Order: sequence, then C-alpha cells, then structure tokens
Amino acid sequence: MANGKIDKVKLSQLLRAGKTQKACAKLFGVTEGAISQAKKELNISVVKTVVLESAHQVVEKNLNAVDQLLNINRKANTLLEAAIQAEDHDTTLKAMREIRGQLGLQLEIFKTLYDVQAVADFQREVLTAIGEVDPGVRNLIIKRLKEGRALRQSVDIH
Repeated sequence: MANGKIDKVKLSQLLRAGKTQKACAKLFGVTEGAISQAKKELNISVVKTVVLESAHQVVEKNLNAVDQLLNINRKANTLLEAAIQAEDHDTTLKAMREIRGQLGLQLEIFKTLYDVQAVADFQREVLTAIGEVDPGVRNLIIKRLKEGRALRQSVDIH
C-alpha cells in the first residue's frame, strides 16, 4: 500500500490463507516488524471478540438450559397431578424428587450467571478507581489481564 498502512482484515485473510509475514510485509510495503506488531494487535482483538462471543454463548446456553428445565418441569407437574389423582404414591414421590432436583439445578444456573455479572461489575469498579488514581497503572493491569487471557486461551488441555 502506498501509505504504508496495514489493512488488518486483509492481513488476517492473508495469514489464514497461509501467507508468510515476509510476503505480507512485501504486499503492504512495510517491514516484517510492522506486520508482526499488527498481527499481535490482531490477536488481542480476536481474543477480546472471542471472550465477548463466549460470554454471550454461556448466557444463551444457560437460558436454553432454563427453558429445557421449564419444559421438563411442566411435564413432571402434569405427571405429578396424574399420579396424585390415581393415588400412585411411588410415581408421586418420583415426580416430586425430579421437580426438587430441577429447582436445585435452576438455582445453580442463576447463581452462576449472577456470579459472572458480579465479578465483571467488581472488576470494572476496581479498574475505574485505579484509573482515577493512576491511569498508567490501570492500563498496565488491563494489559496484563489481556496477556493472561490470551495465554490461557492458547493452552489446550486434553
């Protein structure tokens, strides 16, 4: 490119297509170091995006689990009503145990969602307070948190 700027979308496409950093540098008319820096920034952006998308998926999956629990709960309640009318004590007890178990699971899901939100709120407040005292320290903490997240996400445990 004439102005030496790197189009990060194009860079990402080239790298995914198997182009080397050297080839990308030549194409953009910049040094390999500039490509390396852009690639690093691109990876940080990708990590942020993945984290945000993952959070959305966690919430969505938990909400889907709650929907499934509600569906199962309706069926268990219908079964419970029928068992009570038929005076089938064994089935009545089983249905009641199932409903109680579902309530416990639903409570766990809601606690998890609340804890995730509480941690995010706490982190935001702490970083805001630190930023008011010393913005440099705040930026350093954020940088280290991002590096830690990037490292944890790159480790694959089997």
